[in-house]
Amino acid sequence: MNCDDIYRGIKFLGSVLIIWFLAILPAFAQINEPIPITRISEPIILDGLSNEPAWDQVEPFPMTMYEPVFGLPPSERTEVLVAYDDEFMYFALRAFDSNPDGIRGNILFRDRFGSDDYFEVMIDTFNDNENSLVFTTNPAGIRRDLAISRDATGSPGSWLNVDFDTFWDVEVTVNDEGWFAEMRIPFSSLRFQADGANVVMGLSLHRIIVRKNELSTFPAIEPNANFAFLKPSRMQKILLEDVESQRPVYIRPYVLGGLERMAAFQQESDEFGHNSSRMAEAGLDVKYGLTNNLTLDVTLNTDFAQVEADDQQVNLTRFSLFFPEKRQFFQERAGLFEFSTGGQSRLFHSRRIGLTDDGQIVRIIGGARVVGRAGPWDIGFLTIQTDKRGALSAENFGAIRLRRQVFNPYSYAGGMATSRIGVNGEYNIAYGLDGSFRLFGDDYLTFQWAQTFDVQDDIERGSSPSESGRFSGLFQKRLQDGFGYSSGFVWSGPYYNPGMGFIQRSDFSQFSQELSYTWRKGDDSAFIWHKLLVNAEAFYRNDDWTAETFQFGPEWSFSLKSGAEGSLGFEMVYEDLLFPFFLDEDVFIQDGNYTFYNFNAGYTMSRTGLVRIGANIEAGSFFDGERFSLSIRPTWNASPHLEIEGSYMYNYVRFSARDQIFNSHLARIRFGIPLNTQVSTNIFVQYNSAGNSFSTNARFRYNFSEGHDLWVVYNEEMHTQRLIAIPEMPRSLFRTFMVKYTYTFII
Repeated sequence: MNCDDIYRGIKFLGSVLIIWFLAILPAFAQINEPIPITRISEPIILDGLSNEPAWDQVEPFPMTMYEPVFGLPPSERTEVLVAYDDEFMYFALRAFDSNPDGIRGNILFRDRFGSDDYFEVMIDTFNDNENSLVFTTNPAGIRRDLAISRDATGSPGSWLNVDFDTFWDVEVTVNDEGWFAEMRIPFSSLRFQADGANVVMGLSLHRIIVRKNELSTFPAIEPNANFAFLKPSRMQKILLEDVESQRPVYIRPYVLGGLERMAAFQQESDEFGHNSSRMAEAGLDVKYGLTNNLTLDVTLNTDFAQVEADDQQVNLTRFSLFFPEKRQFFQERAGLFEFSTGGQSRLFHSRRIGLTDDGQIVRIIGGARVVGRAGPWDIGFLTIQTDKRGALSAENFGAIRLRRQVFNPYSYAGGMATSRIGVNGEYNIAYGLDGSFRLFGDDYLTFQWAQTFDVQDDIERGSSPSESGRFSGLFQKRLQDGFGYSSGFVWSGPYYNPGMGFIQRSDFSQFSQELSYTWRKGDDSAFIWHKLLVNAEAFYRNDDWTAETFQFGPEWSFSLKSGAEGSLGFEMVYEDLLFPFFLDEDVFIQDGNYTFYNFNAGYTMSRTGLVRIGANIEAGSFFDGERFSLSIRPTWNASPHLEIEGSYMYNYVRFSARDQIFNSHLARIRFGIPLNTQVSTNIFVQYNSAGNSFSTNARFRYNFSEGHDLWVVYNEEMHTQRLIAIPEMPRSLFRTFMVKYTYTFII
């Protein structure tokens, strides 16, 4: 690297820094006046009925129908009350129903969502219009909590964190008048930003009557954007006075014992056998509120035995597959650590910690995590130490995230840095700057800049922004009604490699454009809305500016008042491959350039029924062959004590000129068998013909109380082609049986 490279790098980085620092300015005042919430001094007995004298001084919030017809009052009388005292926020639902036999509450699992009536509370605790916590119950009295980030923008998988859990209580009563619920959420579970003695939060309340596919909300939220009712930016501001959160210490030790049996190749016999071992582990998690809005988590010998197995996938591309994070330690305020750099690529992906790229577990010796807010700044800090595994050395993973609101309540700017340092001397360091700015109306401009510094095998890969940098920008309109657009650009250097992140391509420039028009039908139509969309995306190689990938196609999608949804689309794809890639060990795609076309159609039945089916079909050409894909997703809520959810995907790819055929079957089925809201069993079975595997993940849980659990977990993976493999594979590749007990001490 010469002086000119250094000068150009400093000049480029300086330009980015100037733009970024100009954005770090105080935010303007909030745009809607906060509503004071009633403070109560008399006790509330949590029984669902909300008939204590304390509730008499609380006025119900007015609810407005969101769908199927926006603006009408709810078809059934609905009263929602909100109050607080020194320790808790209280929420009461009076869901009167003229047909109490039609009330549906089949789900008994925590964190499960199905075709039930429900009551939902959303709280933007930091009042940042970007993030919120969601607390949900149904007539069976379940608890479902999740976290929303990025103002619910993009695909749900990118902003919906269903694995978040915290401490709270709920009780429900069902009678011949309807169903009635009371929630009690401690301030210590919420975390909030105080302004002197006052706290301003965002609040949204929801009731759904599933048999009518009717959703009512407070405040009245116009359904003119995807998932508008889940957007923190659409919430009503509320005011709580003289609130001081208690900061208990949660100490959660665990003990685990079990047996493990792994297939292993025996050199002396030249065939496979098994190695068996016993497991005995103990560890500890500690959570403490450093302030009202900063939380410290410490973990020692971390274990995730109770986490459900990943959904297996079949890969028909040349790129790495993305798997979401499910482990609880990484869930609280996980949205704060999000740093997307276009598509599924991100600077930080916590699955890189404690897991190898193929999903093998690496022991986490310990670590610490701080998340929350200090003054105007959102803060996230993480450090984790892992043990060595095979050829992988012990490593330390670190991340720090800072961001704050700028310009207005719907814009932010910030930065992030990550480090991955091995004891063998290898390291990966990365930093990034990002911002999202609401320019006018619902038009947003977002950008991300990141750069990495990587040393492996004593070789330094990339040291200038032009070699190891990545930039992404997006200008979009987030409304769904009328005309919409999205224009994006991504550029990546050849050595950009975030050691704690996820990427699928490097050394490219990408341009994307999406144009759409959405219109709503009248009250007398069976449709809620139609949408026409045209999408184009192009990837170019940076070295010679040749096209690598181009995709273009229109799509029509719709939503019915019955709750059903569907889509129909066409796509043209151009691919220029410099190297071949394999679908399996026998079927491959040759290098060269290809143009192919496919049609796709999808339909999902309304959740008003106990049986629901979703289906997708794709058909057309595929590189130099033909492809047909079918996906079916049935769900049956047979009873409150049995839920069956499945999916089946079939891929058929034929290359006639080469006489090659690729067939894959991927089947999943989940059996949910709850005895009640405390005792349940989940059985998850998967068959993947592409991987020649049949796997079972069975988990029994006895939730004595919040933070007090007994888990019994059984895992097994079997090889389905063992007889034709050379050498012959064993029937069982691995089998584990584990018992785990956790108890939370609150001090």
